[in-house]
Amino acid sequence: MIGIPRIKERIASSAEVPSEQAERVLPVETLTVTPVSSYLVSRTYTGEIASLRASELGFERSGQLVEVLVVEGEVVDTGAPLARLDIRNLKTQRQQLLAEKARANAQLMELQTGARSEDIAAAAAAVRDLEEQLRLQQVQRTRRDSLYTQGAISREELDEFSFGEGALQARLDQSRSQLEELQNGTRPEQIMAQQALVQQLDASIADLDVTISKSTLQAPFAGVISAKQVDEGTVVGAGQSVIRLLENAIPEARIGMPVSAIDQLNIGDEKTVYLGERPYSATVSSILPEVDAQTRTQTVVLALESAAASQANTGQTVRVNLQASIPTDGMWLPTEALTQGIRGLWTCYVLVPDENSDGGYYTVQSQSVEVVYQDSDRILVRGTLQPNDMVVASGPHRLVPGQLVTPVQP
Repeated sequence: MIGIPRIKERIASSAEVPSEQAERVLPVETLTVTPVSSYLVSRTYTGEIASLRASELGFERSGQLVEVLVVEGEVVDTGAPLARLDIRNLKTQRQQLLAEKARANAQLMELQTGARSEDIAAAAAAVRDLEEQLRLQQVQRTRRDSLYTQGAISREELDEFSFGEGALQARLDQSRSQLEELQNGTRPEQIMAQQALVQQLDASIADLDVTISKSTLQAPFAGVISAKQVDEGTVVGAGQSVIRLLENAIPEARIGMPVSAIDQLNIGDEKTVYLGERPYSATVSSILPEVDAQTRTQTVVLALESAAASQANTGQTVRVNLQASIPTDGMWLPTEALTQGIRGLWTCYVLVPDENSDGGYYTVQSQSVEVVYQDSDRILVRGTLQPNDMVVASGPHRLVPGQLVTPVQP
C-alpha cells in the first residue's frame, strides 16, 4: 500500500513535462524563401528642358513703324503679320518704275513694228528732190565750164558750182541711206537692247515689291508674343528688335543615359518625368546616336505632355526614373528578419524540426547572410540559406539558437 502512492506520483510528474515544454515554445511568424537570379533597381537620370525657339524679330530695312498688329501674350500662327513700316515712298518709286517700263515697252513695240509707210514715202520724196537738184547742178556746172573756157567767168565762180555739186551729192547719199534703213527695218541689236531695258525695269520692280513685302513683319513660326519692344511712330533701324516671339510648341526634355539604360528604351515608350516634384507624362521621341566622349552617355529626347508647357522653362532640370535588371543570385527577406551579425554580416533564423518533441515543434538555427541590395522594407541576401527554408519573418531579437518555436501564419 505504501508503493502505490509513489507510482501515482511518478505518473503525474511524467504528464506535467509536455505541458511545461509547450509553455516554453515561442510562436513565430515565418516565410518560405525562394531563390531569384536578378533584381530590379530604380535609377534616376537627370537632364534639362531643351531650349525652344525664341527670336528677336525686326525689319531688314530702316523706316517709321506705323502699325503693331499684336499684343503681348497673343498666340500667332506661322506667317501672321505682326507689324508694318511706312511704305509711301516705296509706292511712289514703284509708280515711277511702272511709267518707265510703259515707255520702254512702247519704244520696243515701235522698233519691232518698223518704220511707217508715210515715213518711207517722205524719205523717198526727199531722195528724188535731191536727185533733181543734183542734175540741175550738174547741167549748170557744164555751162559754167564752157563759159570759163571762153573766159566769160572767173575761176572762183566755177569752183562755187563744183563744190555745190559735191555737197548735193553728199546730201543725196545720206538721204538714200536713211531711206534704205527705213525700208530694211530696225536692226536686231536695237531690239535686243530695248528688250534688255524692259527686263531691267521688271527686275527693279520685283526688287521693290520684295522690299514692300518685307516692310510687313511676319511670324517665322507659331508662337506667343513675349514682348513688344517699340511703339508706333518710332523710326527703327535695320535689324532692330521690334517683337520678341517664343515658340508655341510641346517642350522637350533631353536626358543623358548610359548605353545599358538606352537598350531598355524604344521610340514611343511612355515614361514619367519630374519637373521639381510634379510628375508629367512624356514620350520617347528620339535617341541621338552619338555617345558623349566624356560622360559615355547618349541623349534621349522625350516629348512632354501639353500640360507641362506652362511649367517647363528652358534649362530647367528634369528627372526620369528607370528600372534596371541586375543579374545576381539571392533571396528576398523582410528587413525585420535580420539582426546584426559579426564581420559585416547579418543573421537570420531558420526553423528546423525538433527531433525530441512530438508536438510539431521546431528549433531555430542562425544563418549568416550578406546583404546584396535593400529595397524599402525588404532585403536581398545571399549566404547559407537553401531554397524553401522556413525563415523567421520578424522578431529575431527574441530568439536564441536552439530555442523551441512553433510557426504561425503572418
